Amino acid sequence: MSYRTALAEVLTRAVAPCAELTGREGRFPRGAVTAFGATGLLGLTVSTEFGGAGLGLPEAAEVVARTARVCPATAAVLRSHYTAVAVIESYGSPWVRGEIAAGRHLSSLALMEDDHAGREMEAHLLMPRCTAVRSGGVVALRARKRRVVAAGEADSYVWSSRPLGAPDGLSLWGVPAHAPDLFVPARPDAVGPPGSATSTVVADPVLVPADVRLGADGGGLDIVLRTVLPWLLELQAAAAGRTGDLAPVGVRPAESLTRS
Repeated sequence: MSYRTALAEVLTRAVAPCAELTGREGRFPRGAVTAFGATGLLGLTVSTEFGGAGLGLPEAAEVVARTARVCPATAAVLRSHYTAVAVIESYGSPWVRGEIAAGRHLSSLALMEDDHAGREMEAHLLMPRCTAVRSGGVVALRARKRRVVAAGEADSYVWSSRPLGAPDGLSLWGVPAHAPDLFVPARPDAVGPPGSATSTVVADPVLVPADVRLGADGGGLDIVLRTVLPWLLELQAAAAGRTGDLAPVGVRPAESLTRS
């Protein structure tokens, strides 16, 4: 079916019935995320080579905008996921891309280390304090990441650190959420829509394989500027309803997720 038809079905069947409870009690919308995965919408922007729909930022923005009208928490989760996937699509492993396309993998961003917003937030994304120390094939990442959406609920985080050996810039890592010594406080941060599980993630340190680095050592700065910020800001605008009039949801079903 088309992604618009799939979205209409998921919003009606899985998101709307639980939206009030999600907002009132702050419960993570796990059922909604599962439904997005089952209909291929988590893999909306993954290449068709790996089983995704092969669509891009405009389609992701539409999904986020329509979801935000029904459940802000679910929209926040999708916003972080689609931005993380934009990085994973270029630098992540084929296995992770396939898992996302199959709807079995939710990713998120772990880039902020201070509570800032606006231009100040953008500046802090480019200057991580997180340290990275390599020993053989293992890297130790030590940091306290803030404003992480789906903290403790995602399957992986796109994580920023200082470079291992480069004199400047930053490095990005695909950190598995099940990695030992990742800690999420029981009380979520007082930011983000209720139910989005926006919280702090602590690594003191977390040990990850060296090959989960996304891009070159020190090359993360360019990735953040060219990919993360454009996607994140566009999807934030979509969630806030600043993307203009959107096309109607109802369209003729097709055999797979398509543009129309």
